[in-house]
Amino acid sequence: MTRRSLADWLRWQETLSPREIDLGLERVSVIASRLCLEPPANSVFTVAGTNGKGTTVRFLENLLAAGGRSAAVYTSPHLLRYNERVCVGGREVTDAELVLAFETVEGARRQVPLTYFEFGTLAALWLFSRGAYDAWILEVGMGGRLDAVNVVDPTISLITTVDLDHQRWLGDSVNAIGAEKAGIMRQHQIALFGQRTAPRSVLERARELEADFRMLGRDFDYRTGETEWAWSGRGNQVQGLPALKIGDAPQYANASLALAAIEAHDANLLNRARVADGLMRPGPAGRFQLVRRDHVWVLDVAHNPQAAATLLGRLQHMGEYRDTTAVIGMLADKQIAPFIDVLAGTVCRWVTCTVDGTRVASAAALASEIRAGGELPVVESTDPFEALALAARLTPRGQRILVCGSFRLVGPALEWLGLY
Repeated sequence: MTRRSLADWLRWQETLSPREIDLGLERVSVIASRLCLEPPANSVFTVAGTNGKGTTVRFLENLLAAGGRSAAVYTSPHLLRYNERVCVGGREVTDAELVLAFETVEGARRQVPLTYFEFGTLAALWLFSRGAYDAWILEVGMGGRLDAVNVVDPTISLITTVDLDHQRWLGDSVNAIGAEKAGIMRQHQIALFGQRTAPRSVLERARELEADFRMLGRDFDYRTGETEWAWSGRGNQVQGLPALKIGDAPQYANASLALAAIEAHDANLLNRARVADGLMRPGPAGRFQLVRRDHVWVLDVAHNPQAAATLLGRLQHMGEYRDTTAVIGMLADKQIAPFIDVLAGTVCRWVTCTVDGTRVASAAALASEIRAGGELPVVESTDPFEALALAARLTPRGQRILVCGSFRLVGPALEWLGLY
């Protein structure tokens, strides 16, 4: 019998469940027990949050690697290749490894319905169990409490930020969303929070669990200077660190959260030279990524109002650009109008496009939202590559083109620019 390719498996997984998103741990727990997953003792980091998860995961992975520790890392979504989601020892797994993992999960499934994300999560965890890695780093897909990643008990849980996003599934208030994200915390274990104020729901859950709850500004913090910065935690300090490439408060908060996790895991890794090495390694693609060609391209996967506010601050610190075109593609369940409103003041024209996949907002729907909020020119496109070419033609040479709103747009932009 011909073996399915990776592409065949991924297409098939999309049809396996009647719901694209179906939060809950019952199905995943049954199959996880059949797979006999074996996380490393006292070395599982689970990362949840509204924004900053991917960056924090990469900081954490790089800090461990700089200290000589190997990590198995699971993230989502991907930009272009599914393999990006599953990395071991600093490399993406191969198609063959993923196919073997999918075959194994299917053998254990026995008619239990799984979503695309659940199937992939179990496959990644099975692959991690087959290797000898010093740590697992698991990024939550949505929320936390009922996310498939939460089938594994973390040793250290990290929550980056809590704000409005995915309200259809997580709740209509920051407090409700905080309760879902706090679901990754465990009894008497270490829980880290990356903002200076926490929702009541997070604090209450930490107290109920008697967790060792550590929070930015209270239990760990950072201090910045012109060319260097310093971090302090519970009894440990690292000074004289080179300024981060993206040197704003959200980025220092992400780095500080990762360092707090390293301190909780093994404070011996807080050697200044090793920390500096880890923090200076490349971050994930598509997070305020600048590409200088005939135009200055800014690629950012921001897709909610909190992320848009961070993006706006970074755009304002780039210097004066007399012309900026924004290419935008988004999912329909996002806060489209508030996202656009945050960025509108720095944009001269918009190019809307329909990104690939389900739950997407059409180019026409995005254009309608933009026109309802102002009088800036809007051009519509049904294809990301066409939208990017339009933006290049419409924008004066040397000026700025912003690509934002979705991984499903930034990924094609990286491909179109020849970076993938």
